[in-house]
Amino acid sequence: MSNADIVETIELTAKLLELHNEDEFKIKTFTNAAYNLDKYIGDLAQLDFPQLTQIQGVGKMMAGKILEIVSIGTLREMQDLLAKTPTGVLEMFKIKGLGAKKIKVLWNELGLDNLNDLQIACENGSIAKVKGFGEKTKDSILESLLFIQSQAGKLRMNKAVALAEVITEQLEKYFEKVEISGQIRRKSEAVDTLVFLVNYANKLPDFVAADFIKDEKSSSPFVWRGKYLENKIDIEVRYVLDNQLFIKQFVYTADEKHLKQRNEKGVSLLSVALASDLTESLTQVAAEEEMYGKFGVPYIIPEMREGDFEFDWIQKNKNEDLITWEGLKGILHNHSTYSDGQHSLEQMATYCKELGFEYLGIADHSQSATYASGLLITKVQQQHAEIEQLNKKLSADRPFKILKGIESDILGDGSLDYPDEVLATFDYVVASVHSNLTMNEARATERLVRAIENPYTTILGHPTGRLILSRQGYPIDYKEVINCCAANGVVIEINASPYRLDLDWRWIQYALEQNVMLSINPDAHEMQGYHDMHYGVAVARKGGLTKNMTFNALSLVDMEAYLGRRKK
Repeated sequence: MSNADIVETIELTAKLLELHNEDEFKIKTFTNAAYNLDKYIGDLAQLDFPQLTQIQGVGKMMAGKILEIVSIGTLREMQDLLAKTPTGVLEMFKIKGLGAKKIKVLWNELGLDNLNDLQIACENGSIAKVKGFGEKTKDSILESLLFIQSQAGKLRMNKAVALAEVITEQLEKYFEKVEISGQIRRKSEAVDTLVFLVNYANKLPDFVAADFIKDEKSSSPFVWRGKYLENKIDIEVRYVLDNQLFIKQFVYTADEKHLKQRNEKGVSLLSVALASDLTESLTQVAAEEEMYGKFGVPYIIPEMREGDFEFDWIQKNKNEDLITWEGLKGILHNHSTYSDGQHSLEQMATYCKELGFEYLGIADHSQSATYASGLLITKVQQQHAEIEQLNKKLSADRPFKILKGIESDILGDGSLDYPDEVLATFDYVVASVHSNLTMNEARATERLVRAIENPYTTILGHPTGRLILSRQGYPIDYKEVINCCAANGVVIEINASPYRLDLDWRWIQYALEQNVMLSINPDAHEMQGYHDMHYGVAVARKGGLTKNMTFNALSLVDMEAYLGRRKK
């Protein structure tokens, strides 16, 4: 059992206890334990009873529960509670703004035990009449329900890639060549279909495997369609002749709009690709370069093949100018145990240096973020003193620096949550919204604009607060926000967490046109979180972000000079 598995089990038990009117002290015990265990750095499954009781928030009762989870993979108490809870009621926890107390009312007083009935109750207005709900809550629930429905059967980029790799291993037992195609190869932030190309020589295969559930109606002699195990995402396995693999990979990678693009002769890219003779090509990239060459444009990277701006972009830019992992020089927006991170400041900095980066921007939560142990002013001073000491230690063998940053909460009126004299002590400030996510577009935009206009704001963090597949971002006027960043010299974050990937890649080109720099930030709460920047780089390239417009592609020397000018 991983730490995440243990914490998830305890969190769910706490919700179920509250849902079923169990003892309040017990609910609080489970809730506090989950909070503290989520921050624990070591391997919980390796600890014995006395060691577990040494963790803050874990008493003898909870230590016994953890050992039970590790031993049998679950909690008997949780299973008993689940047996009394309809599946549809559990699904209500996915809805933004619904906690155990409100779900209890919906279930016990209105008799709602599934999402479909909940939606009907919203639409006929009965929920709005319940005490503690009202029109605004009803509208919020309905909006969240519709969003959940629209995301059904999809996976975030990281989960989709992991599942595709598992399926590839299984398919390789049956086919000599297996290629991942479609949205995975385009680095889409959310994936609704996993596409695989498998080879055959003469006779079409009749693919049958126990773990693959075929959809007979949608499948054809050339395409197997269905599911893999209990996963809800659609699977396509396309049978391709050996000598057609390069062409078919090109075709099934691209969005239909990309393939419909026509050249000066009026011929579509799809037609050029299907007519290509690629017998001399040795690699997929070489084959695709040849197809684009015949079409009359330079090679377009797979990430960009969306039928959006890529054909204009490639005429004005070069692929080698796009940002890469290797082009990043530092890691900004990271958290340590000073707030809600899992590793100490020294651990975060040391690992950053080991990865070859020149600087670490620490940006723990600010004082308003009490839910994340945000830094009071005295704690800020303590952290800055430690940074001074660590910088002497870590720069002994080569230049490396920890930058003093903060993720300052943007309050409801757009102000930041420290006085100016405290903000002035930081090297840089990431300004982010974490609360009151239900504002309309005008108010949400006004809030961001005021924060951007604050002279201490360096970076606008995760601009819309979205969580991919689980929470829509709050509505904003993108152009007004980006224009304001341009006017005030504020960098916009591409939050690289696969849960966020915010700023949306579709707005990268507009930002670049306004000369706004972008920063690929992992929002790391542990050392391994740095690697989320791979996802950030993927969507940044998708949006055409070049190295020269990437904030954290600046060297340490250039970054210090930039921040120095900014302070003046």
